[in-house]
Amino acid sequence: MRSLADQVVIITGASSGLGEAAARRLTRGGAKLVISARRSERLEALARELDPSGQRVLAVAADVTDGAGRQRLVDGALQKFGRIDALVNNAGYGTRGPVELVPVELIRRNFETNLFSLIALTQLVIPHLRERGAGRIINIGSVAGRIARPLSSIYDSTKHALEAITDGLRGELAPFGIDVVLIRPGFILTGFVEAANQASEPVIGNAGPYTPYFEGFRNDYKKLQRIAGQPDDIARLVEKALTARRPAPRYAAPAHAKLLLFLKWLLPGRVLDWMVRLRK
Repeated sequence: MRSLADQVVIITGASSGLGEAAARRLTRGGAKLVISARRSERLEALARELDPSGQRVLAVAADVTDGAGRQRLVDGALQKFGRIDALVNNAGYGTRGPVELVPVELIRRNFETNLFSLIALTQLVIPHLRERGAGRIINIGSVAGRIARPLSSIYDSTKHALEAITDGLRGELAPFGIDVVLIRPGFILTGFVEAANQASEPVIGNAGPYTPYFEGFRNDYKKLQRIAGQPDDIARLVEKALTARRPAPRYAAPAHAKLLLFLKWLLPGRVLDWMVRLRK
């Protein structure tokens, strides 16, 4: 096992949900953190709670889609701590709606946040890890990156693309001592679904022939709440990926996430299609 103590870790999307849970767990393990999110008040409040001294946690309010914000995040880490040991790419959001009706601009915006900005930030961090000959990059993906669902295929496709980027990057950076890990959360109790519905309201509210199927989608969501995991389930995997001597290429949690990924491997495609098809 590698020690978490004094590792300098950047976490994006850290003001709530999975990012906040990871920040809390890594702080308890002794890591030095650079936490980032758009909501400056929540971010700074979290930083003060985690580290009243201000010596071990740096809050950098930034939008990952903004190039200057990404540069400020990296520069802040180097100025505060002198190095970067790991990057946790967690920032992201969901878009709901049938592909037929989601405006292409909204699709581009979702890819910009969930994929392109993630790549751009990673590009800024890699040289610092490569020069030191060590480091970890942890990308927060989703089970949805392997099992796309109707009315969520835009978000799911961003996570599917992230799978390829992560796997390719792992091979590119292995010669330089850098490990690249993908974490696949299943359904976790956070504000993610509510935020996705709110961001997609113009589409959901004018879904035309797809309207009856959104009720089935909401019913499935209620059922999933009974087996949902907690944010700390994923935070534990982030900690494991940072401390394992040889981290696995991919981790998944909670238990239903592992089961779904197994069924994806086991079942014929038509059976899986029937399981996730639209229902009223």
